[in-house]
Amino acid sequence: MNGANKIYGYARVSTKEQNLDRQIAELMKYVANERDIITDKASGKDFNRSGYISLRDTLLRPGDTLVIKELDRLGRDMSMIKEEWNILIKMRVDIIVIDTPMLNTNGKDTLEKTLISNIVFELLSYMAQKERDKIRSRQAEGIASLKAKNNGKGIGRPVTIGLTDSFMEAYKQWKAEGITAVKAMELSGLRKATFYRKVKEYEAQMKVQKQG
Repeated sequence: MNGANKIYGYARVSTKEQNLDRQIAELMKYVANERDIITDKASGKDFNRSGYISLRDTLLRPGDTLVIKELDRLGRDMSMIKEEWNILIKMRVDIIVIDTPMLNTNGKDTLEKTLISNIVFELLSYMAQKERDKIRSRQAEGIASLKAKNNGKGIGRPVTIGLTDSFMEAYKQWKAEGITAVKAMELSGLRKATFYRKVKEYEAQMKVQKQG
């Protein structure tokens, strides 16, 4: 590798209306030149991060350091964050997470980096489980509300049947305009008619919960 190891920063926002200035100001505490801070802004419903891909695939070299404000700058969901973390570690790129210093790998030996990676994966697993628990809790509340409105005689057709974790994750990304409906169907493994039927069922359930 030619020259000394470099430090790059990466900043991303999920909508065109959001401002990158706050992230860039924090990254400048670590990065010598602002030109070494790569940025992305969302474009429409697609998860567009061409800046990051270019940074990862053409700029970063073994021994370099990538600085991000928060762990979730690496991806749109926990699976992608884990995947990108693994890629960077295998590239022998150090990572600094400004908001979570315990995850910083710069200056650490191989054993310490392995430990940090394990912490990252445990953290992501915990966050995923918390999200699943939240979804189940909301579903249970919806069922209880329906029973209450029906004098405890049952709730008719259960609107939560088939609302898998993969559907819920795809639904949330789609509603947040992070992916297209077609991509959401692909991620949830559902045909168009089935996908929209489940969307209708889920949104009807959420409406009942809010009214209750």
